Amino acid sequence: MSGQGILVLGATPLGHPGDASARFREELSTADVVAAEDTRRLRRLSHDLGVTITGRVVSLHDSVERVRSAILLDDLLAGRRVLVVTDAGMPAVSDPGFRIVRMAIAAGIVVTVLPGPSAVLAALVVSGLPVDRFCFEGFLPRRSGERRRRLAGLADEQRTMVFFEAPHRLVDVLADMVAVFGPDRPAAMCRELTKTYEETRRGSLRELSEGAEGTRGEITLVVGGAPGAQARGSAQDWAQEVATLVESGEDRRVAVTRVAEARGVPRREVYEAVVRAKHAGDDVSGERK
Repeated sequence: MSGQGILVLGATPLGHPGDASARFREELSTADVVAAEDTRRLRRLSHDLGVTITGRVVSLHDSVERVRSAILLDDLLAGRRVLVVTDAGMPAVSDPGFRIVRMAIAAGIVVTVLPGPSAVLAALVVSGLPVDRFCFEGFLPRRSGERRRRLAGLADEQRTMVFFEAPHRLVDVLADMVAVFGPDRPAAMCRELTKTYEETRRGSLRELSEGAEGTRGEITLVVGGAPGAQARGSAQDWAQEVATLVESGEDRRVAVTRVAEARGVPRREVYEAVVRAKHAGDDVSGERK
């Protein structure tokens, strides 16, 4: 075998084997080397897909990634086609793969990708939160102090944020998010995406935190961004918008809720603004007292 090989990053199903693309199936059966985060899961996946792996299978998990990446680079330089896969989703996204990608690029090796399932995008689009601008923050630190410092650095982030989390840390993570972001920040907890017991819980961080105990499975958290100063407006703006809705026939409580959601602020703050405006002489109906 002569010439340089090709490094292929292949997205694997998050849970449902049917999500594997035809290109992925073909690559899995023909690659010279298949590097997998968990070789046992790879064998199960190939069985579920009815695909026979003809190439050499090697493990590429965190503890051996440095050593194995060097070996894979030798394979690439020898002209072999190397397929890198993770347990679920896209390699190198909070999973092994980034190191060999960097090494291959530095060596002038062609790097390509087989697009497919991604827990980041899957959770984002089902969350119901804004998707026009978002950022991926991966796994938060395990220690609460470090985690809160990381979250504090994101407190003013206006983009929707996506996090990966382990089920046994979910309660503590959500408690820290409530403390740093505030209890009313909108969020979604996506569990076991595409699998039999798939579930998405939506609500405020407080509501998700209160129902987090005992949650199991693969977890992806989506948290709404911080409302910008322009989007929030002022208390006077909120009271006036409520007054306008009430004048048009909207129930006062519904009007307060609508303005709070539109402005990205807690409902109680809008209600308090309406009360202050009323005491100042401006009733929310728009009539002077």
